[in-house]
Amino acid sequence: MNFLSRLGFGSRTPTQSYSTDPSSSIALGPDDDVPGPGQEFAQFGAGCFWGVELAFQRVPGVTKTEVGYSQGVVDNPSYNDVCSETTKHSEVVRVQYDPKECSYGSLLDVFWSRHDPTTLNRQGNDVGTQYRSGIYYYTPEQEKEALESLERQQKLLNRKIVTEILPAKKFYRAEEYHQQYLAKGGRFGFRQSTEKGCNDPIRCYG
Repeated sequence: MNFLSRLGFGSRTPTQSYSTDPSSSIALGPDDDVPGPGQEFAQFGAGCFWGVELAFQRVPGVTKTEVGYSQGVVDNPSYNDVCSETTKHSEVVRVQYDPKECSYGSLLDVFWSRHDPTTLNRQGNDVGTQYRSGIYYYTPEQEKEALESLERQQKLLNRKIVTEILPAKKFYRAEEYHQQYLAKGGRFGFRQSTEKGCNDPIRCYG
């Protein structure tokens, strides 16, 4: 996905020392957005957020998805900032779901199925700290379930899982062209289905 930065999208260039930026206290604060009535949030990082978002859009009980940046030290980063790997953000999908129709466990299942959790800061040809694997929890119950899920998943794999499990921090919604990118047609203009329960293969770049 780094080709977008070369085309000039999100072209603000970092010019400050982020390690001493006072805005880091904002970025490192909790996600204080509020889900809709009767809804809950979940947040995942699993590489390029385009394909991951589409996978969650298809889950029955998921009522809203947004892609964005989190776990970094800079307030209100641009895509280009995040790609510079100086802000420490991860590309994430924030999922809003109805717990009466969709369990957190089912979201974890989608998360594990959509990426390789054993590759550090890399998914396929996408390399960088922004592509790291992560589960970012909102409640102690989510944390417990995530840890238990990781233990089960580790027993299925021969390599060590490098997924980080951390509290959800402030969520910065990505630029509009990233939102529902594949549903809108992606790079080549071929829209991919968001229908609930759809099992069509996901073309990660369009």
